Amino acid sequence: MSEMQFLTWVRGQGLDLAVGIFLLGVFWRLLEIYGLGRKKDLSAPRHNPGASGLHTVFRRSLPTEGMLKTSPVSYVGGYAFHIGLFVVVFLFAPHIKLIQSLTGLSWPALPSQFIDLVAVMTIAALVVVLADRINRKVKRFLSTFEDWFTWVITFLPVLSGWLTVRHLLLPYPTMLALHILTVEILLIFLPFTKLFHAFTVFGSRWFNGAVNGHKGVPV
Repeated sequence: MSEMQFLTWVRGQGLDLAVGIFLLGVFWRLLEIYGLGRKKDLSAPRHNPGASGLHTVFRRSLPTEGMLKTSPVSYVGGYAFHIGLFVVVFLFAPHIKLIQSLTGLSWPALPSQFIDLVAVMTIAALVVVLADRINRKVKRFLSTFEDWFTWVITFLPVLSGWLTVRHLLLPYPTMLALHILTVEILLIFLPFTKLFHAFTVFGSRWFNGAVNGHKGVPV
């Protein structure tokens, strides 16, 4: 397969396949979660469940007292690369164009120079988080293959995208094809790994807070 044939495949059939698996996987996982069911709590609510849920979402999005000092990399590095990923994925003009071609939705993009800076910061944050996991004995012991694997498939799209934009390492068509391929690999595995928390993190926090608020448990 030639360089251009490879690029054509990943931009066409490869992308269609990856998006299809991604959508089906997300649908199936959400169906599993929301299909579990739960008995209706007939007791009178002691606090407003909705407000308790929102409070829990906000509270659990902030470091607990003392933890920022104890484990700064986990929080600072974690927030840095999550925010960076959001900015790079959803506020970079070529990505917005792709999303528009798939969904019809569009919004203003940030300047490419700013996106470039955010991409470098995101790459650095991911490397620092990985180094912290390797160097801390407890984190390393608790880490499974899935933790290392999800780090790799998250890191590679950012790195390959930055290399593509900067015209580094390989010819542009090859680098672009590899970047798209890494994104497709991420899409395929996201619904079936811990990365699925992108769809559940705030909903699960809200649900726990709402249940505890209904029972009168402090949140």
